[in-house]
Amino acid sequence: MIAKELLNPRSIVICGASSDIHKPGGKSLKNLLESPFKGQIYAVNPKETEVQGVKCYAKVDDLPQVDCALLCIAAKFCAQTVDVLAKEKGCKGFIIISAGFSEENAEGAAIEKHIVETINSVGGSLIGPNCTGFLNVNYAGCFDTPIPKLDPKGVDFITGSGATAVFIKEYGMSNGLKFNSVWAVGNSAQLGIEDVLEHLDETFDPEKSSRVIMLYMEKIGDPMRLLKHSRSLINKGCHIAAIKSGGSAAGSRAASSHTGALATNDAAVDALFRKAGIVRCHNRQELTTVCGVFMHPEIKGKRCAVITHAGGPAVMLTDVLSNGGMEVPPLKDHPASAALLEKLFGGSSVGNPIDFLATGTAEQLGYIIDTVENEYDEIDFSVVIFGSPGLFSNKEVYDLLDEKMKTCKKPIFPVLPSIINVKDEIEDFIAKGRINFPEECVLGNAICKVYNTPKPQPEHVELPKIDVARIRKTIDRCKDGYLEISDYNELLDAAGISRKKSVEVSKKEDALAFAKEVGCSKDVPLVMKVVGPLHKSDVGGVTLGVKDLDTVSKEFDRLMAIKDTYAVEMYPMLDGTDVYIGAIKDPKFGHQVFFGLGGIFIEVLKDVQSALAPITADEAKEMLKQLKGYKILQGVRGQEGVNLDLYADQVARVSALVQAAPEIAEMDLNPLLGNPRYVTAVDARIRIEK
Repeated sequence: MIAKELLNPRSIVICGASSDIHKPGGKSLKNLLESPFKGQIYAVNPKETEVQGVKCYAKVDDLPQVDCALLCIAAKFCAQTVDVLAKEKGCKGFIIISAGFSEENAEGAAIEKHIVETINSVGGSLIGPNCTGFLNVNYAGCFDTPIPKLDPKGVDFITGSGATAVFIKEYGMSNGLKFNSVWAVGNSAQLGIEDVLEHLDETFDPEKSSRVIMLYMEKIGDPMRLLKHSRSLINKGCHIAAIKSGGSAAGSRAASSHTGALATNDAAVDALFRKAGIVRCHNRQELTTVCGVFMHPEIKGKRCAVITHAGGPAVMLTDVLSNGGMEVPPLKDHPASAALLEKLFGGSSVGNPIDFLATGTAEQLGYIIDTVENEYDEIDFSVVIFGSPGLFSNKEVYDLLDEKMKTCKKPIFPVLPSIINVKDEIEDFIAKGRINFPEECVLGNAICKVYNTPKPQPEHVELPKIDVARIRKTIDRCKDGYLEISDYNELLDAAGISRKKSVEVSKKEDALAFAKEVGCSKDVPLVMKVVGPLHKSDVGGVTLGVKDLDTVSKEFDRLMAIKDTYAVEMYPMLDGTDVYIGAIKDPKFGHQVFFGLGGIFIEVLKDVQSALAPITADEAKEMLKQLKGYKILQGVRGQEGVNLDLYADQVARVSALVQAAPEIAEMDLNPLLGNPRYVTAVDARIRIEK
């Protein structure tokens, strides 16, 4: 639990307080004095007796008992200061603004470690060090500005970067976004993003708590805790939007398999956010816009009415919504449209976008919104675009919009783009508690992201039944590294994963005997593959369509001559579409399961989905619909499709297998051949690390 002395202190001391508000100690004191804080404020500075009207103590030893402290002093003095405050002054809330700790060198890391140990020993809580601070509706414990208008129903903002927090606050505030709290955790020496989420989860009050949480992360220290508390908060009715930056570089793991090449840290973050129900954003504008959407009534469907007095922005918004999976249904022939059109100026259009021209009035906008609300059952929400060329005031329109947003059940999103021409009217609209979305395409993208982000996956799911005892027996007797064919076949069979029936031969007479046994012919062609080399196709180690014994003999000799080959795998050819399933283990994220189009193009097209285990067949089947090549799986141009129920079941079985055998470090089933009758693995690689 986070100490109440940090959240709602009765007294606060600024160590390093200054009259110079251009210094952190001076600005922190100024922010605190101007905040809602009603408790006792102290200042410490050996060179002053009074700072900004506050009595100043020469050293912390002279202070009375105090609940919370902001440290704006050199790092080398922080440990001793914390010792006195924690052990002698009863202080349990600490915000260390100062830098020069673990982010700088080993000496700083040692000081940081000592500070954390001291604060832990008294049951205290620490924000920082190396941060801009903390603020909530009780007080401002930070040195940065702007200080947002604090509202219990505003956004709870948790960030790993103080500077980024400033820029995010500025953009959000300029468009009317309110905040409930801002946690700039800095080095996260004690309290990190996961700890704050846990606190918000465990103290959630459906009557009083904020329902919108904004995250900015440069690292995820504990993915499973993040998943646990995000999922719990969202299931309680909260919404979470997050940026996880620094994901462009591939992970450090060796890409010795197709899955290894696909399994970047960014892919793991995507999978984590999807499982948690977090809306992933990629820049400040997108993040604040998504949170602005969250501040409106929830969108219940994908059908939008675009209401505008300017054609171009409406067309651009329609494109963004349509490309993002939303709908802008035609309304021209709706029974209510003719009556609506009569109330608008000549030349207006009600086709959707509903364009009531540059001369449109507030009264006409009211008619349109009422029709959308009461007559158009095929509309779930609307976006109103209304700017100004600078010829007249928009106050009447924006007042009308505010009133309609109070009474309408269908969400209304205002796009007020004329931030210079009608600046005063927009500020008045925001002052009413409204949020403006100044750019229609940014809003459209945010709406698509919010609507298309799935709800959190259940914590406990039912997976296919597999033979765990048989799997454990196989894993326990195998050594680290890539498994032999017989061993990985044993695992696949135990997990109920369909595979082709093959033999592994090292003598030509055995190859010929198998060919005779299965009736090798033009009707029963064989596949022959090298055993040994990892990438068989790259070394010419795959022969398809072997139809006679003479070819079996010649190909056996050729394949065995390939470097690192010690045997040849043989099996009757299967037919179908190449698909793929893979899994890889991450030290923090656990097992990630990948699936999508397979074969030799997997690393080129990268048309795959990924999810954190466990993954159910239903979840996998829904994710398959997101593949660019989904229509190929359904069957196109006379080509048979893939049995998606069987494919999704195989994905779930791989998920169950890696959970039963966490020693599986990497796994590739590529390709599986899928058609309406079966989805069968024809090649596999499994590497274990114990």
